Amino acid sequence: MPRKIIIDTDPGQDDAVAILLALASPEELDVLGVVAVAGNVGLHHNANNARKVVELSGRREVPVYAGCARPMRRHLVTAEHVHGETGLNGPDLPEPTIPLQAQHGVDYIIDTLMASEPGTITLCTLGPLTNIAMALVKQPAIAERIAEIVMMGGAYFEVGNITPAAEFNIYVDPEAADVVLRCGAPITMLPLDVTHQIQSTPERLAAIAGLGNKSGKAVYDMLTFSESFDLKKYGWSGAPLHDPTVIAWLLRPDLFAGRHCNVTIETASDLTVGMTVTDYWHVTGKVRNVNYLRTGNAEGFYQLLTERLARLP
Repeated sequence: MPRKIIIDTDPGQDDAVAILLALASPEELDVLGVVAVAGNVGLHHNANNARKVVELSGRREVPVYAGCARPMRRHLVTAEHVHGETGLNGPDLPEPTIPLQAQHGVDYIIDTLMASEPGTITLCTLGPLTNIAMALVKQPAIAERIAEIVMMGGAYFEVGNITPAAEFNIYVDPEAADVVLRCGAPITMLPLDVTHQIQSTPERLAAIAGLGNKSGKAVYDMLTFSESFDLKKYGWSGAPLHDPTVIAWLLRPDLFAGRHCNVTIETASDLTVGMTVTDYWHVTGKVRNVNYLRTGNAEGFYQLLTERLARLP
């Protein structure tokens, strides 16, 4: 039986690749719905982008919802400097024709979890955790019904990418991240410590472009646009590819390694707000609440991604 998942996302080129990877893997993953959240850009663009990507995949039956338009307590910080004005600059994708669902995304998450058998739905979070935290606050009973929360977010050994101490998804809504990490549900975190190893080199991008389908061309156009910022920042041969690691971990957990440890979120300090304080060496004795991944096999990841993208239109 395929694993039932809900994707919570702020697409974003790397989010789009993650969505495509999930939708290309129906034998393993049953994507119940895609929920947009404010993050890389505003909610309107993110919800529109999610619909574009679902339509690109050919999986028009997958519903798309819009969730929260701002963080729980803070002003929204966005990343047009990386992702472009629309959040999905690069490919020339048509305006979507599939509808945006009328129900609020937070209510969709709550209703779906409450109507399903406990432990049967995994939440895959690719952006700020606002929607998930708001669902937990509105209906705390969902915490014990979640099979797992698999998130791209955080950093420890690789520190921050939006501030010296914080990764973007956590920084945008640290209070939401704090709620989620305290909820008691099983959590796996794909931090920058992993994603900085998963680099889109020219050779890997060329293999995707060479697939000869619309999805492969769109992914090539997405990543060649968004990677320009990171290539200048890091000076590496390829830019890190963040969000698809969430889906890759569900499909091929053998590609990743880490350990179960305590992770807490800094919400007060102006200097380090949004930092994921990771007790990787177990020095505090605090409850180990996160399966914190530290390494990833880049060659295996890109082989998986390219093979799955080849299945799409």
